[in-house]
Amino acid sequence: METSFVRLSISVIMITVLMNEMHGYKACLETERTALLQIKSFFISASDIEYKDSILSSWVDDDDDDGMPSDCCHWQRVKCNATTGRVMQLSLKNTTRLNYPYDWFPLLNMSLFHPLEELQSLDLSVNIFTYDIAAYDSLRSLKQLKILVLGHNYFDDSIFSYLNTLPSLCTLILHWNRIEGSQTNQVLANLRDLRVLDLSGNFNITSGSLTRIGKSDKLEKIASKILWSNYNSSCIQPLDALGLVGFIDIQRLDATVARYHSCTTGEMKELSLLDLSRNYFSGGLSQSVVTGCFSLELLDLSNNNFEGQFFSEYMNLTRLRHLYFENNNFSGKIKDGLLSSTSLQVLDISNNMLSGHIPHWMGNFSSELEILSMSKNHLEGNVPVQLNNLERLRILDISENRLSGPIASSLNLSSVEHLSLQKNALSGLIPGELFRSCKLVTLNLRDNTFSGRIPHQINEHSNLRFLLLGGNHLQGPIPDQLCQLQKLAMMDLSRNKFSGSIPPCFANVLSWRVGSDDVLNGSKLISPELDEEIEFGSLGNNLSSYTLFGMWRWLSALEKRAAIDERVEIEFAMKNRYELYNGSNVNCVTGLDLSCNQLTGEIPSDIGQLQAILALNLSHNSLSGSIPESFSNLKMIESLDISYELTGQIPPQLTALNFLATFNVSYNNLSGRTPDKGQFATFDESSYRGNPSLCAWLIQQKYSRTLKPTTTQASGAEEEEEVEDDDESAIDMVTLYSSFGASYVTVILVLIAILWINSYWRSLWFHSIDRCIDTWYYWLSKYVLCR
Repeated sequence: METSFVRLSISVIMITVLMNEMHGYKACLETERTALLQIKSFFISASDIEYKDSILSSWVDDDDDDGMPSDCCHWQRVKCNATTGRVMQLSLKNTTRLNYPYDWFPLLNMSLFHPLEELQSLDLSVNIFTYDIAAYDSLRSLKQLKILVLGHNYFDDSIFSYLNTLPSLCTLILHWNRIEGSQTNQVLANLRDLRVLDLSGNFNITSGSLTRIGKSDKLEKIASKILWSNYNSSCIQPLDALGLVGFIDIQRLDATVARYHSCTTGEMKELSLLDLSRNYFSGGLSQSVVTGCFSLELLDLSNNNFEGQFFSEYMNLTRLRHLYFENNNFSGKIKDGLLSSTSLQVLDISNNMLSGHIPHWMGNFSSELEILSMSKNHLEGNVPVQLNNLERLRILDISENRLSGPIASSLNLSSVEHLSLQKNALSGLIPGELFRSCKLVTLNLRDNTFSGRIPHQINEHSNLRFLLLGGNHLQGPIPDQLCQLQKLAMMDLSRNKFSGSIPPCFANVLSWRVGSDDVLNGSKLISPELDEEIEFGSLGNNLSSYTLFGMWRWLSALEKRAAIDERVEIEFAMKNRYELYNGSNVNCVTGLDLSCNQLTGEIPSDIGQLQAILALNLSHNSLSGSIPESFSNLKMIESLDISYELTGQIPPQLTALNFLATFNVSYNNLSGRTPDKGQFATFDESSYRGNPSLCAWLIQQKYSRTLKPTTTQASGAEEEEEVEDDDESAIDMVTLYSSFGASYVTVILVLIAILWINSYWRSLWFHSIDRCIDTWYYWLSKYVLCR
């Protein structure tokens, strides 16, 4: 009997819950709905009358088809709790609409928000609210408020005393206001849960105000605090003077692009991110960073003047994931101070003065390492085979050092995507394992002393896109197996001893025929999994983005993207000089450089099928025959160098190459007329020198055009023609000035029309001008007029 009763009770409860879920709530609380309508009325009264109908247009006081009031949870900019129907998030960003110049500034009446007792997120940014404290009211009723965004307004320090009544506040965004920091210690009095404080863009903040924050008695009791501010670099003191030595609960200290000359971080035991890049720090690395900041996950000291030994002693940075020391003056050998950093993902110590051998322990100390960059140092010895143990390594850059000797045949960097060993003294054969890799994207072995032949064992499913072997002692024929590299974008085999003919099968390389973007489907240098970690533009659009975890996750993914997509640099000869490509530019460049070898035979006509190639250099070989007419199909070509030992004529069909910017057929045995249409009208004698039959005609033509009459008297017709030429020149100048003036006036009128029609853009435009005026006035008053 009791069992039947229990079953019946459970069934009734389940049916009730199910009916409640199916029926849902009809509307939000009437008190909150009424409060939202009053808030709408406030913003309408605070705006110009012409914007009345466009402000919060979905917030209406009408009844639906069932005769029920409009549900405020379905209004735009409002999010409610799905169970209780209470308003949880409210975004009123850029709701005030005023025409510039502003006749007045609206006063924020916070009492309108009192009925929203469970409100957790409130965004009031970009509303031109003034700093008059008479309009503020107590926020004591908003006990659940966790995120408050007040950026891009005119608030001053007086607002802190009102914000102090928000006990649950975790995130406070006050960027681009008029905060000076005189009362910043008050905001820390009761806000024990504050984790994010954004004061960036407040140019009147002084070092004294920052000192007050750092020395606050409440600071050490506030957990997980983020200091995210852009301070005027002229008023920043060293970190120890700012009181940050005792700042043990900071999670991010970002001091980039300032002008510090010394730094003492002290023992900030909970510090996880320390970014001091792009400053003027000098001297040795403080041992307090090594011994006291043992919670560091990211340490960036790049682009400074640090010097001395690189982590000569053991350090307890067991949580370290990202280490950036590039572009400094560190010297000496690489010691084993990093052995404890077993979670390290990025290690960049490039462009220093490090010496000695690459230590073998670097292949064992971090199984998580993805990026290892040691370029532009003075490292010696060979490439240690222990690097095979780095199973997740994606970028290995040891270029521009003093490495020597052969690469071990057992070196199998199966996970590496970008391998850069150029500008060393490496010798011996190129390991075949490098060409059998299916993950390798960049293989840069330029300017070494490698010998022998290119390995024939090439993976048919290879992702190799950049094959750079120029400046070595390679010999033998160019293997046809290279034609299997369908994704190949740049190949540099120049300055070697290759012999034989040019493989006609190069016409089968898909990237050179249809373009890299079509072959790669728009993919970049990074792996697809990174796209799942980061979505640009989402940082300010979701609730979790202002949390510590959200910011750290976004920053970490962004660092990975920058490290891989931007740091991979490819140098390739274009237009008679080497150009450096990185980031998105790499995906747009295709080229083939076979210059300075011992190639023979005729140029295959199939090469003309490479319609997507941008640069083609076949110069300084022993080729014979004429220039193929099929070269007229190289529609995208910008740089074409086929100088030395060709015969015949320049095909007139080449005038169809509309993008050709550099053309060189020097020191051949060409004859006949040079094309003078299209891009060929812009080429001078330097493109044709060393062709006796060709250049004689060209010089004669140019000479006949510039030859002046030798008689002392000119005929009346000639004088009249000269006068007409002068008149045409004058008319052309008048036309030039007129068209320039008309264009200038048109642009101004279009700009005025756009600002007149679009009120939102007009408001942002004049708001920005007002900001600039305030900033310049402050700068002039402080530094010029010395007030």
